Amino acid sequence: MATSDTAQSDLVRILTCGSVDDGKSTLIGRLLYESKAVFTDHLRSLETDSRKHGTQGEQLDLALLLDGLQAEREQGITIDVAYRHFATRKRRFILADAPGHEQYTRNMVTGASTADIAIILIDARKGLLRQTKRHTLIVSLLGVRSVVLAVNKMDLVDWSREVFDTIADRYREMASSLGIDSVTAIPVSALTGDNIVERSQSIPWYSGSSVLTTLEEQPVHKDGDHSGFHLPVQWINRPNADFRGFAGTIASGTIRVGDSVLVQPSGVTTVVSDVVAPSGSTNSASTGEAITLVFADEVDVVRGDMISGASTPAQSADVFQATVVWMHDEPLLPGRTYLVKLNTRTVTATFHRIKYLLDPETLEHVPADLMSMNDIGVCTFSTVRPLNFEPYRSNRTMGGFIVIDRHSNATLGAGMIEHSMRRSENIQWQDVDVDKEARSSLAGHKPCIVWLTGLSGSGKSTIANALEKRLFASGVRTYLLDGDNLRHGLNHDLGFTPADRVENIRRAGEVARLMVDAGLVVICAFISPYEAERDMVRSMVGTDEFLEIFVDTPLDVLESRDPKGLYAKARAGKITNFTGIDAPYEVPTNPDLRVDTTSSPIDESVEAIVDVLTSRQIIDT
Repeated sequence: MATSDTAQSDLVRILTCGSVDDGKSTLIGRLLYESKAVFTDHLRSLETDSRKHGTQGEQLDLALLLDGLQAEREQGITIDVAYRHFATRKRRFILADAPGHEQYTRNMVTGASTADIAIILIDARKGLLRQTKRHTLIVSLLGVRSVVLAVNKMDLVDWSREVFDTIADRYREMASSLGIDSVTAIPVSALTGDNIVERSQSIPWYSGSSVLTTLEEQPVHKDGDHSGFHLPVQWINRPNADFRGFAGTIASGTIRVGDSVLVQPSGVTTVVSDVVAPSGSTNSASTGEAITLVFADEVDVVRGDMISGASTPAQSADVFQATVVWMHDEPLLPGRTYLVKLNTRTVTATFHRIKYLLDPETLEHVPADLMSMNDIGVCTFSTVRPLNFEPYRSNRTMGGFIVIDRHSNATLGAGMIEHSMRRSENIQWQDVDVDKEARSSLAGHKPCIVWLTGLSGSGKSTIANALEKRLFASGVRTYLLDGDNLRHGLNHDLGFTPADRVENIRRAGEVARLMVDAGLVVICAFISPYEAERDMVRSMVGTDEFLEIFVDTPLDVLESRDPKGLYAKARAGKITNFTGIDAPYEVPTNPDLRVDTTSSPIDESVEAIVDVLTSRQIIDT
């Protein structure tokens, strides 16, 4: 266990990964066991578990030190990421055992995101597998540049040097193509302990170090070693009226009392008057330390701001190219809005384009219009407000983000910013003298979007047309956007895939937003099957300028009407991705108005909408 002379040693984070049954958990268990890093009570528990769940007869099953989930023990595989702390006289370690199955790629990403060194296992009998390549790709993308290649189960191939050299050479070639230049290959047997902690006597042709010695001696690059100072503000520390500090964990660089700093995005500069660490005031602090900064001046700082060295400001942009690992069964759809969390700031973001997916086996670029679970791809996205960042390759903390669902707050994916798009730095919003308020005043009413949603044939277009006639006759300036009409022009290039449906509504929403800015009441009739896209349009103008009208007609009624014969064609398989038949429709959870065309005449539905517009003080008629 840790000794007094390890207290000041480096903390090294290790990830182990490989294909199923390559022996990851056994290797880690052996490493912990033989380096005396297992407590007595854990050993007693291991003895009990080995008798109950073990696969090694009367001997200890060291894999069970890591496989903590019941499902893992029953199946003999690793599902979750298991972490263990241990130390030698030279270093302290946090060791993560990542799952091997492809469906648990998201767990592996979690373990790799903070790793300094990766141990990648290969079964000597199987050689490089698809998962080996996938894991190496993820490791490289997540910034791990040092790999220990453990060629395991060498005892089952009679310690063949030829087998080992072939695997090591093939792996180095693949790793080099991914930017991993530091690969230390070691022949091992995790089950027998050969070359895990001590050099093995069974392999006379191998003259290198054991796994543990390699981990102790491997050079480690830390984020921010040569970067300027950056501190994402996590919270405002104000325990009493006499103290106000700004707390967070240093993402890069060093800060000292007396240093000049820049607050981003406000651009205010000031001087550090105190640096407070958990143990009290200190003269300086560096990368990875949690601190509170106190300034000499009264400065307005909020959570999510970035405190940077005055001469080394973080980059700022609102359009990016990034590599994304998608980790949810709901696909990433271009045009849909999500939340992106980078450091301590969370903003609304839209992914505009998937440039390509990476084939983990061939590394070829594959075109795609969406990302599914475990896909890895390069995308462009924009944020509603600029983010302070550094490219992921130079600083993982400053360039790594997660994608969050706006409704469920579920984590959907992880991303690594490659660079900002140059146009985001050069394109500025152009102010105009005639604004929306002036146009609305001329029109004599407020602008808004009246968004009618419902299944095909429910009566949206009929109601929209009658509503516009009613408002136009009252002197209201209107425009009607109909889904079918837009597909003849603006959206003629779009089909009916989920990705195309999202883009269809995004374009319609942008047009409607411009018309609201022109002072009009914009009546929109779109199936708009996804709640996320209806919310996206609402967010473009604000809740006060968006009315969601749910035209609610039962499916059996629609199929009995079917004036265009579309439902019959969909049932016959002649039309695919037809909403309500083989494509979903998400019913509005809280519409501003629900109309039922089976029980209400068109004119009653129109008057109900007019009443809502009047009560919202949008029109006066």
